[in-house]
Amino acid sequence: MDLSNLKPAEGSVKNQGKRIGRGQGSGKGGTATRGHKGAKSRSGYSKKVGFEGGQMPLQRRVPKFGFTNVNRVEYQGVNLDTLQQLVDDKVIKDTVDFKTLVELRLATKNDLVKILGRGELKSKLKVSAHKFTASAKAAIEAAGGEAVTL
Repeated sequence: MDLSNLKPAEGSVKNQGKRIGRGQGSGKGGTATRGHKGAKSRSGYSKKVGFEGGQMPLQRRVPKFGFTNVNRVEYQGVNLDTLQQLVDDKVIKDTVDFKTLVELRLATKNDLVKILGRGELKSKLKVSAHKFTASAKAAIEAAGGEAVTL
């Protein structure tokens, strides 16, 4: 080994690539690989999302219809059979509140919860939620429980 065959360690030197737009002597001067004229040759060019080369974009070709109510309130539904399953699995005992439902991942902290009436409830539960269907409320009270609206 001598000074004539020294090399940097493998992977320590990165190839910087071709330097574009650095004069005619570089071979990449002039148009700097951008071709002649047109939007893509200009500085500050950025293609819009969904741009189809001037053709009417799909998002504007497809007809819009219907009505979206901006005041609609979405509820996360939890059925009675789910609550009964939790009682059977000994996850909950006698009360079900919003905090419990979030911990069990049946709802997130930003959700509004509505108790739905699918299935049957055999256990006496005190259920706290934002809303109840009539059948769910009746089933909870028939089982000797209590439905508390938050």
